Amino acid sequence: MEKNIKNGQSTLISIDCGTQSLRVIIFAEDGSLLAKKQVMYKPYVSPRPGWAEQNPAVWWGALCTGVAALKTSHPDLIAAAKGIGITAQRDTVILIGKDGTVLRPAITWLDTRKARGRYRPNFIMKAALKAVDYYEKIMHSQSDGQCNWIQENEPEIWKKTWRVLMVSGYLQYRLTGIAADSPSSLVGHIPFDHKKQKWASPGHITAKIFPIDDDKKCAVVQSGKEIGRVSAQGAEETGLPAGIPVIACGSDKACETLGMGCLSAETASLSFGTTATVEICTDRYTEPIRFLPAYSAAYPGRWVPEIEIFRGYWMISWFKDELGYEERAKATATGIIPEQIMDRLLDSSPPGCYGLMLQPYWGASLKDHYAKGSMIGFGDVHGRHAIYRAIVEGLAYSLREGLEQLESQSGVPVQKVAVSGGASQSDRICSITADILNKPLVRGATTETSALGAAILTAYGTGSYSTIEKSAKNMVHIAGEFEPSPDNRVLYDELYKIYTQIYPILKHVYKRIREVTGYPS
Repeated sequence: MEKNIKNGQSTLISIDCGTQSLRVIIFAEDGSLLAKKQVMYKPYVSPRPGWAEQNPAVWWGALCTGVAALKTSHPDLIAAAKGIGITAQRDTVILIGKDGTVLRPAITWLDTRKARGRYRPNFIMKAALKAVDYYEKIMHSQSDGQCNWIQENEPEIWKKTWRVLMVSGYLQYRLTGIAADSPSSLVGHIPFDHKKQKWASPGHITAKIFPIDDDKKCAVVQSGKEIGRVSAQGAEETGLPAGIPVIACGSDKACETLGMGCLSAETASLSFGTTATVEICTDRYTEPIRFLPAYSAAYPGRWVPEIEIFRGYWMISWFKDELGYEERAKATATGIIPEQIMDRLLDSSPPGCYGLMLQPYWGASLKDHYAKGSMIGFGDVHGRHAIYRAIVEGLAYSLREGLEQLESQSGVPVQKVAVSGGASQSDRICSITADILNKPLVRGATTETSALGAAILTAYGTGSYSTIEKSAKNMVHIAGEFEPSPDNRVLYDELYKIYTQIYPILKHVYKRIREVTGYPS
């Protein structure tokens, strides 16, 4: 709900640049959402099969459009802006020349083109890497490097490249004229050492598999510190007042964790988004999966080990599109989001869904790139409602698996979980997840948690609060709490044991299906 501020109070502007839209959001210093404007755009263009590119001008244009709309509807809030923070999608690469021009369309995180890569370990190193089950992971990751592909296929563009930027870095550059980004934002197939929170040294494995010349790398500015100020040109193009500080923030996932108030490993952050994630914030570097880095937190000196479920709650969108016509129609007629109407479907099947279980690998898996989605246990009692409940429960089982892995590696038991993302607006989904995790679950007062995380850092960076902890404590507000049901604990614990057996049993089947069909390539 949009609110007003009192005379003389300052505001904070957050820019949240996602895959399908950019949101310009204005917060008060107490964390209240005052106004927002969402600008939609096509997620990407695909000039060739498997390619997913975007013209960075789309993101900049969306930022300018969003600011212009809010300047028209809320000029006082724009005028009162104390600082600006930007959070954005990860693993999306933009190349700019010395004159600041974009040299080619951005290659987004959804792109599946493959590079050859130049790293070829010698026989001894190859044997050593295979011995620890790391060789295939390295070679697979190397082939996904956007900059590797550009160096191999577009060498002239690579020669002209002045800086390699992520989406946040590009928008910050357009605002300030300074090419810089936070450690938390530098997440992707690039040579960044998250353990040391700086660009990797020449001997580091990421520097070998993702080679980028030092002179093409942007400056690194810690989250909560000033990158620069809105330049005269940035002000002219956006309509923002010149001279407003632009504060380094973090990636959308890292800011989301901060925006839920998760500052230690005792509270885990769950994202019910297109990609479902479970994260903890810790002051000890801990790899969530062997040889997968713990990314830098939007809190200097801390990390956010993360387990991802690709196309996680995208499956709810899939269900809506394929099987939820009735609910979508009711949502349109009533103005209620489909997820809330679909809660009735969840109530039509009992906990455990009479044994119908779903393994949510509708896309790539960090466990195994052969993984596919599976639904087992069908009987004559199962209909459309059961499929929907199996999706929700399957995602919760997978999140529990990830949570237990993070607990094991951090050595710190999680006491509660905080949830954000579109599907978190459903009380029933939150309740089912709390039951399966067997942990209390809290939901924030705003769904714009990534933007709130950026605002928390901006408030700290502009002096509203003396520490990030104080900023988060005063700006994060809880609007819903869900306690696990003791009645469902035994059932879900037993079904979870079964769930963990599905993948090992079907792994070789997934591999054979791919070998026979060629899907996914």
